[in-house]
Amino acid sequence: MTTEAGPITIALETERAPITAGYILRHVDEKRLDGATFYRAFKVTPDGSIALIQAGIRDGAKLLPPVAHEPTTVTGLTHDDGAVSLARGAPGTAQAQFFFIMGNLKSLDANPQAPGDNLGFAVFGRVTAGMDVVRKILESPVSPTRGEGAMKGQMIEVPVKILTVKRVIPLPPKPVAKAPARKPAPRKR
Repeated sequence: MTTEAGPITIALETERAPITAGYILRHVDEKRLDGATFYRAFKVTPDGSIALIQAGIRDGAKLLPPVAHEPTTVTGLTHDDGAVSLARGAPGTAQAQFFFIMGNLKSLDANPQAPGDNLGFAVFGRVTAGMDVVRKILESPVSPTRGEGAMKGQMIEVPVKILTVKRVIPLPPKPVAKAPARKPAPRKR
């Protein structure tokens, strides 16, 4: 992911969270995330050691239909430092809005013992390079008045644009060329 603030590399959990990772990869492959923005920065703790930044498509025309919810109780993934998770309202309503975690926010994991909507959010990847960029985006000035409900005062004043998102797939090792097997010469008698 190349942003105005710098590059961020994310390893997607295609085996542990195949539904959510596949959904995001479809947006990537169809270039739907190009031009999206980071628009929210929320410091849970005043020093920002526990925080999140949120990004995604805000143009409904670029969104694919909602994806089925894949809770952390199914995937075994957690909302800890570097996790990338899909935002949602009710389960099954998530689209291409996602957030990056700084610190430990395991309170966003599914918790079957909790009352009400206890399914948490769907972690689908982890930042492998660029946490400095994530923290830089977190420090973007926020508007004290923009945002609704719990997000009031968390909206980035000038959203940070995502320039492009591409798959980076490691190339398999080159096979070692082997000489063709030679048949032994027939023996003369």
